[in-house]
Amino acid sequence: MSALPTRSPAELEDRPRHQHWLVDTLWGREAVGIIGGEPKCGKSFLALDLAVSVASAVPALRHFPTVHAGPVLMYAAEDAGHIVRTRLEGIARAAGANFATLDIAVIDVPVLRLDLHSDRQRLLDTVERIRPRLLVLDPLVRLHRVDENAVADIAPILSFLRNLQRRFDTAVVLVHHARKSAAARPGQALRGSSELHAWGDSNLYLRRRNNQTVMTVEHRAAPGLNDVEIELADDGKGPALRLRRPVPDKALPEQQTAEQRIVDVLADAEQPLSQAQIRKRAAARNATVSTTLQALIRAGRVERASKACYRLTGTAVHNAATPQAVIGANGQHEAFPKSFPA
Repeated sequence: MSALPTRSPAELEDRPRHQHWLVDTLWGREAVGIIGGEPKCGKSFLALDLAVSVASAVPALRHFPTVHAGPVLMYAAEDAGHIVRTRLEGIARAAGANFATLDIAVIDVPVLRLDLHSDRQRLLDTVERIRPRLLVLDPLVRLHRVDENAVADIAPILSFLRNLQRRFDTAVVLVHHARKSAAARPGQALRGSSELHAWGDSNLYLRRRNNQTVMTVEHRAAPGLNDVEIELADDGKGPALRLRRPVPDKALPEQQTAEQRIVDVLADAEQPLSQAQIRKRAAARNATVSTTLQALIRAGRVERASKACYRLTGTAVHNAATPQAVIGANGQHEAFPKSFPA
């Protein structure tokens, strides 16, 4: 047998950052993964929202831009056709998409079992014909007859879906149930084998917190998002998920480096800030802030305004007719005049 082909790192594909996403910061381009959560948390609505956004190039949840739009192939194992239509129509209206021209192909069979070779082949043939940008399968429990807790049973199904992703350059969304759990990470609450959590490149988790639905975003190769509150609402156009409040900028760490966040925090400040204040406003670790501040000082972009406070180089302090007080690194108030020697 011939040896396996190899390439040097410099010969591997190089993609610009914006090409890493199918839906910006929400789902990776050609990523496989799970939308997971307890029953009645809106998992199916979220999967359909992603489908509409990719099929019509509108932002998911009216916030997350679609980067690579294209055809969508989906199978809803638990819902009748008229229910799927009603949900898609409501989401399309809420998103401002044209329902009549949605580029979505809905698989219309009563049963699809991915543990059966014949059904896997039929799905493969359908993916080859449609060439979808996104494949949505909802839910996993209706797509097999094996033991979800046994790696030997569930791994072949996940391997098949990974093969579809690689062969046809399609993203795969698998809707799956989670247990009520006090697990530190929501992925650990997914029902069945831990192989399911490990399999995903992009994962979205929905859970109830204080009567609100919270979405957690997790990626294999990119930072996730801070928890995002969403809700199912009907504004007269049909039921659809929406954000309960705008997503704060700090919930999108992928879009800014720690250095950029710290510079922005100092630029927005009306007076010099202590390291503790910078850490809190930039939502960064103390060690990261300390290292970054030293690098910015060496680069001449940041200067010390006092022993324990920092500002951008050349920045004047506002409203300084009288000395201003800030909280120093030691927690004590420090007074500083209008300007300081360099």
